Amino acid sequence: MARAKVSQTRVSKTPMTTPTKRIGIYPGTFDPITLGHMDIIARATKLVDHLIVGVAENAGKSPLFSLEDRIKMTRREVEDHNLPSVEVKPFNNLLVHFAQQQGASVLIRGLRAVSDFEFEFQMAGTNQKLAPQVETVFLMASESYQLISSRFVKEIARLGGDITHFVSDFVASEVKSR
Repeated sequence: MARAKVSQTRVSKTPMTTPTKRIGIYPGTFDPITLGHMDIIARATKLVDHLIVGVAENAGKSPLFSLEDRIKMTRREVEDHNLPSVEVKPFNNLLVHFAQQQGASVLIRGLRAVSDFEFEFQMAGTNQKLAPQVETVFLMASESYQLISSRFVKEIARLGGDITHFVSDFVASEVKSR
């Protein structure tokens, strides 16, 4: 009787490593947070395990809302969109230092138009020099949100226009109260 040859499978004795959690940062002033911002946040959650929305202090931009108010509005929007993997945190240092402090390896940046690209390209190159282990990923704004900017929202509201096409009802009421 012929013996069947049994193949032996080698079992690795190297312990299995647990995959690391990919943390991303989506930074901005969010003065105020728009539907375009929320679109990028929701889409970014598909790229990382945990997304930190970094609300920049950025006093140089003379924001309409205080840092605390911008954080409150952003947290409310994240909660209303049911995004449990998203956390909102303030920061007032270099973005790459904030990313390193948070253990993030990815920076998410939204692009609306070609005009955004030059600035974002320079920033990505500078950040790469400062922190080569942190990658920048660009997400194009969805077509319906390409024209939205916080600056335009504030200007439209200041001149008495309807901003409900660009921000949530909650944010619209916050802007109108200013």
